[in-house]
Amino acid sequence: MLYTAEQRVRRDASRWTLVQGVLAPLQFVVFLVSLGLVIRVLATGQGLDAANASVVVKTLTLYTIMITGCLWEKDVYGVYLFAPAFYWEDVFSMLVLALHTAYLVALVTGALSPRSLMFLALAAYATYVINATQFILKLRAARLDMARRSALGQHPGMAA
Repeated sequence: MLYTAEQRVRRDASRWTLVQGVLAPLQFVVFLVSLGLVIRVLATGQGLDAANASVVVKTLTLYTIMITGCLWEKDVYGVYLFAPAFYWEDVFSMLVLALHTAYLVALVTGALSPRSLMFLALAAYATYVINATQFILKLRAARLDMARRSALGQHPGMAA
């Protein structure tokens, strides 16, 4: 079970629930645009500045959703990170953050060639897709469990 009855009430009352609901699809749109720009650079060698800018915007969006996600987790579960219900998603999120941050460091320091930088962006994006999938599957399972409990006439916070 993803939420107890008390956690569900806290989730529904948290202003961060709406923020996460807005930021998650926004981040996905930013990701898709940026992915297209990164692939364009790798395929044609053109548009490096636009691709770099898009990865920076994607990374800033990621930082924003991670910070507000920590605030949401604190509201719902009482901890800023690694609540048992989202432990593995949070662990993998650290890898996503590390790769995006490595991109920023490499961009600012010039540590990588433009092509290597684009491949680093792709690696960061691959981890982002895996992590987003983790969250989507977790939330889908919670909705299905809630619907199942409702169909059985159980209160959503009750044990099966």
